[in-house]
Amino acid sequence: MEPVTDIWVNLFTPPALHHLYYDNPELTHVVEWLNLHERVRGHEPDEFIEVLDASGIDRIVIPSFKMWSYRDHYWMWQLSTEEVQEVIAQHPTRMFGMEGIDPRDGLPGLRRLERAVKEFGFIGAHYHSHGFGVAIDDPRMFPYYAKCAELDIPIVVQIGHSAELMPSATGRPILIDMIAIHFPELRFVAAHTGWPWTDELVAMAWKHENVFIGTSGHAPRYWDEKLVAFINGRGRGKVAFGTDFPVVAHSDAIEQLKVLGLKEKAYTELMSGAAERIFRFQEKGLAPTASSLATP
Repeated sequence: MEPVTDIWVNLFTPPALHHLYYDNPELTHVVEWLNLHERVRGHEPDEFIEVLDASGIDRIVIPSFKMWSYRDHYWMWQLSTEEVQEVIAQHPTRMFGMEGIDPRDGLPGLRRLERAVKEFGFIGAHYHSHGFGVAIDDPRMFPYYAKCAELDIPIVVQIGHSAELMPSATGRPILIDMIAIHFPELRFVAAHTGWPWTDELVAMAWKHENVFIGTSGHAPRYWDEKLVAFINGRGRGKVAFGTDFPVVAHSDAIEQLKVLGLKEKAYTELMSGAAERIFRFQEKGLAPTASSLATP
């Protein structure tokens, strides 16, 4: 069986999660709202591997998240390449990095992205548009899309609404259309299901060969029924499993997937096939040491 991949797990160590959720007034209420108290305590890397093993997750991808406060203008999270690398280096066949993007950085940001890929082995880029207030189709993002295509890496982008005090329209799915038209080679992963514009996102993933949907940030029991139908039908292989941990617990996600009525092939594509197309693990010699995929 093919290895299960979670395409978006936030840096899970106790200091990282404490800073993100308890040092930021905009996110502290989210802990209450989503009842994240237990999960935001965090884990050391060896302990987190046990958490993943318990749910049959082989690989995770961690962004060096860059989140700016749209309203109050401060860094809510500014993880460095080195901070993420220090963690993933402890389990290099199970954990992989994505370089976070600040669209205001220009050429220095492009150099950091290339360095993360070529020197640290990061396998993707990551962008959170909402805090910067810089829409995904803003011209400042186009050099990053070109660089990702040149480096043959995907970009994972939060698409849909923002739970924080940030404008949601910067991540509206229909904006992907022009990006994919100009950069057809770019593997663009629209994470967080695109809600509340899931129909728009399904249309973009159906239209464009290299546009994929990521399920991160939304527990399976809340997935739009049209997204489930897409996974089970003509969108098979275009939707990749993700949690945005600690937002969604792996154990909860796996249990909830069992009652969605997914066909066996659709489930396999969701949990492994799409991620392989996006990140090309096997092609790049990044196959894990073990596989634990099991059908629901």
